Amino acid sequence: MTTEPRIYVRKRRVSWLDWGQRKRIRFAARAGAMLFLGLAIVRGLSLGDHVNYEGSPWLKLPGTMAGVIGFAAEDIKIRGLVHQEPETVLSAIGVTPGGSLIGFSGAQAARTLENLNWVESAAAEWRFPNQLEIAVVERTPFAIWQRGSDYHVIDRTGTVLSGVRASALVSLPLVTGEGAAEAAGELINQLSANPALLSQVKAAARVGDRRWTLYLDSGVTVLLPEADWVAALVKLRRLEETQQLLSKGIRSVDLRVAGRISVAVAEVAAE
Repeated sequence: MTTEPRIYVRKRRVSWLDWGQRKRIRFAARAGAMLFLGLAIVRGLSLGDHVNYEGSPWLKLPGTMAGVIGFAAEDIKIRGLVHQEPETVLSAIGVTPGGSLIGFSGAQAARTLENLNWVESAAAEWRFPNQLEIAVVERTPFAIWQRGSDYHVIDRTGTVLSGVRASALVSLPLVTGEGAAEAAGELINQLSANPALLSQVKAAARVGDRRWTLYLDSGVTVLLPEADWVAALVKLRRLEETQQLLSKGIRSVDLRVAGRISVAVAEVAAE
């Protein structure tokens, strides 16, 4: 006689408490899905510039929705600014106070800032839900480069620092001419070995992107050679230390020819 296999099924009673829990879970899941979908749509519209035209009724929608759920830029801290304004930083990374932080990437914001010519390095972090911390290291102004009638602040590498006013940094050395920005670092470093001479230099002109001419406060002009100009500076320093050459009423010192120093005496004005 064949015995049929038996299958035992244990039924579990469903209480009203279990039913209520499952209902709340389903509601939360649906609400979360709807919220995610809504935020994705808003983010897509923003990235596609579909809501950013003048007069758009949807222009403030991302920030409003972000404020409702607590993801708005309400607490912004920016460290390290010296010559720039906070608005410049926020504009570069597309953040406005009170605006949406949905989709914000700290790594992307840091890369964007580091592409600015006045930024040496940057870091950005979104601290949930509404805090944004940004740290910026600015490039250090090194000299002022005159090009035609325009004046640009440059760093040691010759990079022009946009947004930095030359009129606010008149104590920096002034260099002029094509190629002067890139060559200024080496010139000023060499002049720093002779502080007495450096303090007298009013401006330095790059001639033909080959050599330098120095203009001193006293009105004396120093013409440096194209080659071995560092050795020429050393020779000039020795002459100044031993003979006070630059204090003897001369108009110019020409060091362009190796092994020879030409000095032009200043003309005495008639009474």
